[in-house]
Amino acid sequence: MATYAIGDIQGCFGSLQLLLDKCRFDATSDRLWLVGDLVNRGPRSLDTLRFVRDLGSAAITVLGNHDLYLLMTAAGLGRRSRGDTLDEILNATDREDLLDWLRHRPLCHHEGEYCMVHAGLLPQWTVAQARALAAEVEAALSGPTYLDFLANMWGSEPAAWSEELVGWPRLRVIVNAMTRMRFCSPAGVMEFKTKGELSAAPENHLPWFEVPGRRSATDVLVIGHWSALGLRVEPNLLALDSGCFWGRHLTAIRLEDRMLFQVDCSACEAENA
Repeated sequence: MATYAIGDIQGCFGSLQLLLDKCRFDATSDRLWLVGDLVNRGPRSLDTLRFVRDLGSAAITVLGNHDLYLLMTAAGLGRRSRGDTLDEILNATDREDLLDWLRHRPLCHHEGEYCMVHAGLLPQWTVAQARALAAEVEAALSGPTYLDFLANMWGSEPAAWSEELVGWPRLRVIVNAMTRMRFCSPAGVMEFKTKGELSAAPENHLPWFEVPGRRSATDVLVIGHWSALGLRVEPNLLALDSGCFWGRHLTAIRLEDRMLFQVDCSACEAENA
């Protein structure tokens, strides 16, 4: 059995199929770890969602910001982004089954030495604490009042964690750290405007994984979200968003031996042009 962790797919279903062929993925014995953002921007979000859902226990996916955006949009909340590619899902006959399946995905997955999350963890959090905090969000999203959660989920404040936070602000910070964060201050104050390379870091901010004393550094964090960061393979960090939608690559890493697999995504980009 092999476990393949794969970066942001974002509806690039053709590239995903090519990558799985290259890995010789066998759904009867292997597993996929998907870092979130299954959908949006690419041309085949519906096919991607159906495929991953139908893999059942052979695939573990955490929620990314684009996945949450789909759930908000389906609920009629927030403002549609120009250029999103969600209409095929929203108009699908199995729309409600797919959305219900997505609502029940984890925000953070911890297994052995690995912790998979879409964006990152605040420096104050251990992996065990992060997993417990993720469970709070998951309960709100999968529960009967999930529409209330979605209506209060979005927004960039508060920008820092405090044990004293309660209610929607508490859940919002957890969501923002795990699905949106790139840079934060050494004290863990998040900054959401900057999306570029490490050299674009705002003054007095660092990439979250470079904050000194980060309490999750003893585990291996498996992440996506940051296409400008690109592929990074370090002892305690596997950053796998290699910009498939932007015409670069879709990347998989086999966790057992860290062997890399990549496919060229320029065809996906051309299909979406």
